[in-house]
Amino acid sequence: MRIGIITGSGTYALPDFSGAQTHEVTTEYGPAMVTEGTFAGAEVLHVSRHGEGHARLSNQVTHQANIAALRDRGADAILAVTVCGAVDATLPLGTLVVFDDLHFLANRLPDGSLCTLHTEPGRPARGHWIYEGPFSAPLRSALLAGAREAGLEVRDGGCYGHVDGPRFNTKAEIRMLAACGVTAVSQTAGPETVLCGEAEIPYALIGYATDYANGVQDIATPVEELIRLIGASPAAFAATLTAAVPHVQRAALAPVGTHFRFD
Repeated sequence: MRIGIITGSGTYALPDFSGAQTHEVTTEYGPAMVTEGTFAGAEVLHVSRHGEGHARLSNQVTHQANIAALRDRGADAILAVTVCGAVDATLPLGTLVVFDDLHFLANRLPDGSLCTLHTEPGRPARGHWIYEGPFSAPLRSALLAGAREAGLEVRDGGCYGHVDGPRFNTKAEIRMLAACGVTAVSQTAGPETVLCGEAEIPYALIGYATDYANGVQDIATPVEELIRLIGASPAAFAATLTAAVPHVQRAALAPVGTHFRFD
């Protein structure tokens, strides 16, 4: 089994990643950098969304190329992590959330094009992705088990809200998302969820709350606290992933949902 791991802000490399070698993988959607090696006893393919030094802001992440590269390199499952802003005022900062729902109405990539791998008429395997929940249940269970084994506070379930960056959101925008039941927001995981679904790769997402979104609290989270928690997130993610990967290796994996295809 080969496990893909996608990391975001604050986590640009995996610790204790033995034999790690980074390659530029050419895909039909452009190149992507993939680091291959052994992590937590498994063959792992790592993609850093933003690249070393956070070279790419959220509006420059190449989602189609990243997912296509992981698919083409044989990923059987993908675990993704994200720092996020809490929309739910009851979510303590520094808490992990294993999401079970998605708010991504725009369904757009950063360049404004529709978020899909089905980019041309007549493309083989084109179709509609149909599902009840967008995230893989066995992978969610693995992430929950990993966080708990690492001794970290984790919430089972929550709605991930994808928002466009690189700016943060207004109070009005956050009120709208709160009314829809969104638990936390960030700027990258919506496209990944959709593209993994279309690629038939099981995918799950875990977030780490680093601040309260605009207007959630009477007093805004200080920027210094946001920076501190982003700095603390890599250790929490590393501990969770290290414990979760063995559970993934034992899981009975299957693509999320089904597809209504035309050939």
